[in-house]
Amino acid sequence: MFSTLIGNVSKKVKNTVEKGVVKKFAEAIGDVHPIYLEEEVGKKSIYKRNIAPPTFPMVFDYGKIEGIDLTVKGLIHGEQVFHYERPLLIGEDINCYTEVKNYVEKKGSSGTMGFLTLNSYGEDMEGKTIFTTKMVVIINDAVRKGLMLS
Repeated sequence: MFSTLIGNVSKKVKNTVEKGVVKKFAEAIGDVHPIYLEEEVGKKSIYKRNIAPPTFPMVFDYGKIEGIDLTVKGLIHGEQVFHYERPLLIGEDINCYTEVKNYVEKKGSSGTMGFLTLNSYGEDMEGKTIFTTKMVVIINDAVRKGLMLS
């Protein structure tokens, strides 16, 4: 179903690590550590400013890969892994994009399930990688058949 899209990459999209969005995100996930929110704590840290929580890249825009619509109801979030070279700094701009890494289908008692692996990347303005994420989306049989019809 998605195997023909393996290797496709979205265009890079510029995102900003905004202080207000970081505050709302930290509050929403219940992690209000001072390094995220208190300016004086950030200034005294080794980063000299506040940083974003590790799962913050979930709010970024990674661009669109033609042929993939992950807004469909019934998708299952199977796995999410984050790897950092360094933390995200409040106020910095990040270029983000996504790549289709793999797609496999497995048959089970409830039908065929699709497993779509997407890797996403965040780079600074010089092109140095800040973080990578790996996400596995599970597509159940009913959703998979619906996507094939549309």
